[in-house]
Amino acid sequence: MLNNTVALLGGETPAVGDYESIQTYTVGAGGQANITFTSIPSTYKHLQVRCFIFGSGLQYNITLNGDTGNNYSMHNLTGDGSSASAGNSINTNKILQNFLAPTSTSNPSPNITDILDYANTNKYKTVRSLNGTDSNGSGQITLVSGGYRSTSAITTVAINSGGTFTQYSHFALYGVK
Repeated sequence: MLNNTVALLGGETPAVGDYESIQTYTVGAGGQANITFTSIPSTYKHLQVRCFIFGSGLQYNITLNGDTGNNYSMHNLTGDGSSASAGNSINTNKILQNFLAPTSTSNPSPNITDILDYANTNKYKTVRSLNGTDSNGSGQITLVSGGYRSTSAITTVAINSGGTFTQYSHFALYGVK
């Protein structure tokens, strides 16, 4: 799976049959604050969410199974080409994904988030994400590693903007074999 993720980020095509589209959503005129994937089948090994996000100054977050209790933890590493920063949060009610999206519809902020062993009811879930933005010479890249302290199978993934995802933002959920 990591090789396929690297291939995607490098513009290559992943191995045929490794990813199956489950749900997609494109934001319409007027924007939208939240995107929720529901009724996720338990027939895959992992889940992957791919986003191309338009907005301005958004810090969005992910919650799983509608759980907004303090059951999440995360570490993040962010770089902008001249400096780097790191942070962590424990016992929080979401997994925070940091980015500052440009307002241009020709330059979205991409994101790939993996939810590992999402259907395994014998362990907590691991979430990892890579996102970034380019604002014509400035921008940043953020790597997030998070945990969800629940053994329940994941059936719902919510992406909450803290603002508004603007028109043409695109979200896709894939099952990974």
